[in-house]
Amino acid sequence: MAGKKQFDMDTVLDAAMIQFWRSGYADTSLDDLSRATGLNRSSIYSSLGDKNALFLRCLDRYATRYGAKYDAALSCAAEDPVAAVRAFFDVTLGRIADPAVPDGCLMAQSVMASPALSPGVAERVKELFGLQRPRLRTALKAGGMSDENAEDFAVHIAAVNQSLAVMGRAGASPEQLRAIVDVTVDALARALRPAG
Repeated sequence: MAGKKQFDMDTVLDAAMIQFWRSGYADTSLDDLSRATGLNRSSIYSSLGDKNALFLRCLDRYATRYGAKYDAALSCAAEDPVAAVRAFFDVTLGRIADPAVPDGCLMAQSVMASPALSPGVAERVKELFGLQRPRLRTALKAGGMSDENAEDFAVHIAAVNQSLAVMGRAGASPEQLRAIVDVTVDALARALRPAG
């Protein structure tokens, strides 16, 4: 259509997601989003909605992108739950090491910022953040773990996973992060080992 500016939606949403990830919801202004996406304010509003709507789209994008990677990593849990959990952590370690994305975790950062979010956005953040535990629990049960142990390990693994992002942002080395993972994976392997 003549006179209408064309842009690639995926590129724009990725740029907005990185901006929110880098600066957080509260510290990201519409001017920041305009600079990041290359769109003026009116184009942002007409194409992407207000700041809350755009943030929700970015959160969903982040959850879908990394959720698919976590699901793929855990897909071998029935055959080898220890390898699956190690692969799960490798997704996070890979994200932390990726120079193309900001440090930390957009989900964890957003949960911490919940008081500054609208109630609807805060609820969606908690919902997306909460997807890790059932994802892990299902994988561990598929690997032969009892309901109770699968729940306990799922909570623990999810907590360790989030701590990796925080530790990485605080300057922990890749070797230190890998050592944290190794302790958790070794504990899981011991828990899955047959008695005797």
